[in-house]
Amino acid sequence: MGKPSIKELEYTAALCRRKVLRMIEAGHAGHMGGAMSCIDIVAALYFYVMRIDPRNPKMPGRDRFILSAGHKCMAQYAVLCQRGFFDEAVLDSYGSLNSKIPGHPDMYKLPGVEANTGALGHGLSIGLGMALGLRMDGEGARTFVVMGDGELAEGSNWEAAAAAAQFKADNLVVFVDCNGLQISGKTVDIMNMNPVERFAAFGWAVKEIDGNSMSQITAAVDAVPFAPGKPSLIAAHTLKARGICFAEGIAKYHYWKPSAEELNKAIAELDKKIEEVQP
Repeated sequence: MGKPSIKELEYTAALCRRKVLRMIEAGHAGHMGGAMSCIDIVAALYFYVMRIDPRNPKMPGRDRFILSAGHKCMAQYAVLCQRGFFDEAVLDSYGSLNSKIPGHPDMYKLPGVEANTGALGHGLSIGLGMALGLRMDGEGARTFVVMGDGELAEGSNWEAAAAAAQFKADNLVVFVDCNGLQISGKTVDIMNMNPVERFAAFGWAVKEIDGNSMSQITAAVDAVPFAPGKPSLIAAHTLKARGICFAEGIAKYHYWKPSAEELNKAIAELDKKIEEVQP
């Protein structure tokens, strides 16, 4: 089976966004803003890029995915479900005690999750360790990490960034979801950690893209590694709460506890979008 087209990937992302709302409806709240901003990236990785097998989640030689910003987990859950890692009925347990899809990814509860994340700033270190291990195995597998721009202020990120360049981890590909907002406001006002300048200074090969454009996402991952012997950093400029027009780019939708009216409005908008982009 060949790779999906851009239109097919856009349709997949729309279905995944709708699954995020299904989880919000079940749990009555959740970190919607970041999940919606990064979901195009996550969908492209699982459906276009990564070597994985939903029927064999622990397949040797598989590519790895780490969601460093673990509070955006609804994006990963939606994509894993759409990819066939678990049954859709599990989505309706979001927010419930002992759910397989808790508020941060848990590798012991859900197939396809490679690491527990949520304490911000750790995903890059975990991903680097995996990338170096995979290189030692010699199977050509890669590690993909999605970070949030708000977590870049964590110092552990920069220890990992320095180590990745030092050890020439060119099988490590990192997306920074640059939606410009974190829970308490604009990232540039709270702690401006420009990923393009800083990762380049640490010795990474860096590109900037529109992180909500499937064509730009796929073109970027087709080009990695951007330079031999260097880890690749993709600064993906996105829109917080992408796909829900009344919430887009607004910090208060970082964590969303919707009214029935808001939720119904969002559902109607995404259902219409699914119809529009269906191949």
